[in-house]
Amino acid sequence: MSTMNDRIFGILLIALAVAYGWGATQLPAPFGGSEAVGPETFPLLLSVVLVLSSLYLIVRPDPDNAWPWSRTGVELVIAVVVLVCYAALLQPLGFILSTTLAVGTLCWRMGSAPLRAFVTGALAGVAVFLLFNFALDLALPMGVLSFLEVS
Repeated sequence: MSTMNDRIFGILLIALAVAYGWGATQLPAPFGGSEAVGPETFPLLLSVVLVLSSLYLIVRPDPDNAWPWSRTGVELVIAVVVLVCYAALLQPLGFILSTTLAVGTLCWRMGSAPLRAFVTGALAGVAVFLLFNFALDLALPMGVLSFLEVS
């Protein structure tokens, strides 16, 4: 019966991946529309990775998969709540602040000291922001830090 849980979960994840991939194709095309990499590229790649991972879960389920309804289960629920909040706060707070909060909270929940966790989150947020904005030329939301934007 334990392998059936993995298979059901894999099927649900495939449905999520298909919905996510379809949603990515609905993103508006950039002006001109001739770019090879558009706003749908990264979400489509994520959905493909999720489908492949889900297929592996269906084909090769873990024979001994006990559900972690102890402290680990609680931490998993907290992680999901943090990620949902991250998605909700991304636009109003901006990428750097919301990433700082999300990564910092997750690092702290994994045992890091709070100051070190949130410094790590801030460094990750700034590094990824700079990578996307300047190396990949993909704009991320600035949110409340929009006064820092260079015109």
